[in-house]
Amino acid sequence: MQRLNPLALIGVTVMLTACGGGEMSDLERFIDETKVKHIGKVDPLPEFPPYQTFTYNAGELRDPFRPQTDISSGAIAEVEYTGPRPEATRRREALESYPIDSLKMVGLLQQQTQTWGLVRDPDGTIHRVQPGNYAGTNHGKIISVKETKIDIVELVPDGLSGWVNREAQLAMSEE
Repeated sequence: MQRLNPLALIGVTVMLTACGGGEMSDLERFIDETKVKHIGKVDPLPEFPPYQTFTYNAGELRDPFRPQTDISSGAIAEVEYTGPRPEATRRREALESYPIDSLKMVGLLQQQTQTWGLVRDPDGTIHRVQPGNYAGTNHGKIISVKETKIDIVELVPDGLSGWVNREAQLAMSEE
């Protein structure tokens, strides 16, 4: 361990004693003047009405966390939905794993009368598609393949336990 230089120790002691003493009358005068100038006033607290008790009797009211009608009582007539529905038994295709907006049309192949669209998925794989194939997570069926776009009809839930058709397109990508 190093020993402190006695001269340095004396210098530090002198400096500390010089900072500790001295006149503070100007500071005290400033504080007194500030106290005289700034006399504050605190408004009284507002009066609040006393708490009124309330008894809640909900024994005869409907439970807000249950449906408004009891489905098991037969009060609701069974409505058979006849609109479009997804094919439950159909085997899913590779492009149905990706949302439509993540797919890109990158080309077109033609051989005699047959036309295929080339679609790139987010993983970079190129897929060959034609009308009748499916793409997108909303049961999108490819309707037509043209030079600049692929037309798709998606089957989306309507929010009322039914389904509606929605048109979508994959435009030719510039990439």
